[in-house]
Amino acid sequence: MADAAHIPDEAETRARWGAFAWTPENAEQAKKIIARYPPGRQQSAVMPLLDLAQRQVGAETQTQGWLPIPVMEYIGQQLGMAYIRVLEVASFYTMYNLAPVGRYHVQVCGTTPCMLRGSDDVLDACYKKGLKKGATTADGLFTLTEVECLGACANAPMVQINDDNYEDLTFETTTAILEALAKGESPRVGPQIDRQTSCPEGGPTTLQEMVSENHDYRSRWDAPA
Repeated sequence: MADAAHIPDEAETRARWGAFAWTPENAEQAKKIIARYPPGRQQSAVMPLLDLAQRQVGAETQTQGWLPIPVMEYIGQQLGMAYIRVLEVASFYTMYNLAPVGRYHVQVCGTTPCMLRGSDDVLDACYKKGLKKGATTADGLFTLTEVECLGACANAPMVQINDDNYEDLTFETTTAILEALAKGESPRVGPQIDRQTSCPEGGPTTLQEMVSENHDYRSRWDAPA
């Protein structure tokens, strides 16, 4: 992709990450993850271990984290997998970062529902704050990526920033979210309009009693003939 992030020089990467090893806490977590799978099937743990490693790298670098080659090799050795098999998984899913990202990884959905609902305005708000696709801002705060469907089509347009979704966005609300994050604040996640999850704006129009309790509607049913 033309806007793909730049992967650092391998010699530089190996100098920094060649001695990667799990922290004591993550080593225990890795054991628990591998134990979920039958003997001989430990390679099935590759996805959660990649996520765990990316988070460890993120914690060490104060970013959202990424997967340097030595880190993927380390996971391959632990699982008895060739490095290329680990890379095949990591390069298939956009949840894994193959190059360094900022503290906040801004992933803008550009698939059809979001595009029709204004994802161009969301991207424009990002551009106006100095973000550029495939790049990290000079202050190290934001990396911008345009991705395919993130599964919140009813709440389009939306972005995923680190582990949180921000939905029903406009140019203004996107700008406000980015400004809040830059200040170290925690903007409200989820819909940015008056609705609960993907309910209609203003609240549900049917089964309204279910908002506050697991309501029993059976008394309203017609008695059997």
